[in-house]
Amino acid sequence: MTPALWPPTAQEIVFLLLGVVTAASALLVVTTRQIVHAALWLVVSFGALAGCYLVLTAEFVAWVQVLIYVGAVIVLLLFGIMLTRAPIGPSPDLDSGNRPAAVVVAVATAAVLVTTVIDGFRTAYAPLEPGRGAAEPLGRSLFRNWVLPFEALSVLLLAALIGAIVLSRTDIGGKD
Repeated sequence: MTPALWPPTAQEIVFLLLGVVTAASALLVVTTRQIVHAALWLVVSFGALAGCYLVLTAEFVAWVQVLIYVGAVIVLLLFGIMLTRAPIGPSPDLDSGNRPAAVVVAVATAAVLVTTVIDGFRTAYAPLEPGRGAAEPLGRSLFRNWVLPFEALSVLLLAALIGAIVLSRTDIGGKD
């Protein structure tokens, strides 16, 4: 017997609302003209995404989302904004006027990413059984297969922050 599609359950309604908040705040991240506001909208987007994980009963992933992305990445981003002396208020320089090309590139990139994720994880399956030991296969997979990409990403973020500091500081480098 297949489950009924209508009326939606409370979890489906909450998941849908959190998805709308995630998508709307992500859109505001890329359309706002104030860089600090963009970072704060990113916090909202990451927080709503963590809520989606909670609705899907993936509590561990939700906490990782909150701790790593909402905590560490946003703090790193705001720290980089403050160190690079980026303009805090509205900045017309944030819009290059290439919106149509940017939309095409964004849609193409999203299509490639979605296709890659679907194709790459089609056969990936970690059997999680309710009760004791349910997180063991997930933890084993994370710490065996995904440690190196995670650490590479952290080094990349650190290099980007150091590069931004060096490029923005006028008192670093040789005397003219």
